Amino acid sequence: MPRHLRLTALPGLAVLWRAVLAGGLLCAIGLLPWLSRTDPALTVLKARSAERDPAPEVLDAIRDQLGLGAGPVHLLGQWLGGLAHGDAGHSWISGAAVLPAVVQSLGASLLLMGAAMAVALVTACAVCARTLRRGAGRRGRPARAGGAAAMVASLPEFLTASVLATVVGVQLGWLPALGWYGPKWLILPALALGVPAGALLGRLLDDALPGAFAEPWALAATARGIPERRIARQAVRRCFPGLLPNLGLFVVGLTGGAVAVEQIFDIPGLGRLTLQAAIAQDLPVLQAGTLALLLLAAAAGGAARGLARLLLGPVLRDGALQSPHRPRPGRSVMPLVYGVPLLAVIGAGLARDPLALDTAARLRAPSWAHPFGTDALGRDVLARVGHGALTTLALALAVSAAALLIGVVLGLLPKVSGPAVDTVNAIPPVLAGLLVVGVAGSGPYTPALAVAAVAWAPLAAHAGALLTQERATTHLAATRALGAGPLHLLRHDLLPAVLPPVTRHALLRLPAVALALASLGFLGLGAQPPDPEWGLLLAENLPYAERAPWAVLAPAAALALLGALAVSAAGGVRLPGRRGRGTADLGPGNGRARPEEHEADEASRVRKPVYAASGPKGEV
Repeated sequence: MPRHLRLTALPGLAVLWRAVLAGGLLCAIGLLPWLSRTDPALTVLKARSAERDPAPEVLDAIRDQLGLGAGPVHLLGQWLGGLAHGDAGHSWISGAAVLPAVVQSLGASLLLMGAAMAVALVTACAVCARTLRRGAGRRGRPARAGGAAAMVASLPEFLTASVLATVVGVQLGWLPALGWYGPKWLILPALALGVPAGALLGRLLDDALPGAFAEPWALAATARGIPERRIARQAVRRCFPGLLPNLGLFVVGLTGGAVAVEQIFDIPGLGRLTLQAAIAQDLPVLQAGTLALLLLAAAAGGAARGLARLLLGPVLRDGALQSPHRPRPGRSVMPLVYGVPLLAVIGAGLARDPLALDTAARLRAPSWAHPFGTDALGRDVLARVGHGALTTLALALAVSAAALLIGVVLGLLPKVSGPAVDTVNAIPPVLAGLLVVGVAGSGPYTPALAVAAVAWAPLAAHAGALLTQERATTHLAATRALGAGPLHLLRHDLLPAVLPPVTRHALLRLPAVALALASLGFLGLGAQPPDPEWGLLLAENLPYAERAPWAVLAPAAALALLGALAVSAAGGVRLPGRRGRGTADLGPGNGRARPEEHEADEASRVRKPVYAASGPKGEV
């Protein structure tokens, strides 16, 4: 990118940019009661006492008590002034001090996040273990995790939490399913949060490992007889800096975005507190909770970027990073394996009526007449799954495409996007939906606007991390020395290195986008029942999971198939006409040896140790 597009590296400017973004978010939240086009006094009265008559004198008394007559600007200034003295104000609903409640909720959420991150790391290791073993031992092309990881990553957290609470906690009685009283109460919610996050993180790492194993240092290490465990560890270290920004996003997401899990397991966490404050328009609690998430996002983002620079060492400064190898994706029949059943289910469902009621056939088990059974109103589940796919998948594809475009563009400007990513990631999706509703109003496309407003953040973080490493490669310095201009470098070097992995990342998040859209619709921020969106189907049938599990398993299986299809199709994503630089891109018909012959020839000619630019001295 041209130098004039880059912000200066002065720490003061970065801090100022971050402060401007955080201040804008806090101001938007401060205006939420007025943006929502409702009377804040009426909302507070309903939250305090739903049965009390909203007489004009009662509402006037509440306005005088809360200072609503002075306007939002005065309230925001008063809150900031109190915050400067360590006072976050008092709740509009309960009248209790805000700061102790927020600190206590933050502590619970951080404890849950730590346990969930431990589960996520173990899950990520399990997902990419086969690729590490095959790649380090040179046992053919490294195998990539596919459908299984995608299915786990696409399962909604509230569904996983409900199944664990019902089966493990209630029916089997192995672990407590409700409350927050000790370490045993931490296990089930940590599994519900950590397993899907670990599957996504492991799939991202698994996507980068084949390129690391194709680099010359890996061939040289194999030729010298370096143990496979050390080669695998070095490959993980080579790929890990590109994933650290997303790991920082996971930290914040598991802290403030675990609303559904906290509700199911009755955990007094920060996400649950913030959601309740947003619904009740309890402005002091909402602002304090959001400020805590902003500070956590800034700390996690800074720690992730610092650790990435520490792992890469001076190669970023000297431009001496090993040129990345991008193996050509192989052909696979897995998209057909997952796509054909999904299309068959959708096609069969479209031939049926999703709104036909038969109260005599409520909660019927699967049969020839109803292959997926019926729901609590006697409606055919297959029909609802098929018709729900139209709106759910269309909106999810549109939002994912918009998020990919925004993420790549902002990822090319990491100095600008870094603070923006941290700020956006601190907003729970439900709160983003409430803010969008306040500005644009409620409607069928409101969930799409809300999800698109936050879905680009992980893609921008991933693109920025890859771009930082690509700019520090030796081949880019050589190309620049030959007279290549910024546009040539952008088109022929930077974008080909960034677009394929970020596109695969976007496809991996497609099921989560579809679920987020439907979940916001269920909360009343978009499409309403009886619309057969997949998320609505899950939420509507979840109370009947014990009596009619098929009503929940059908939309969950459709989401899982969608995730597996997206990931298997993403394995073939590459730029047209673009060939990788690594040995794994060599093949018949291009005048060079096949990958296996080239690797054997490289290994046989190695006589001296070759050190990876990003590795520890003397290791590989």
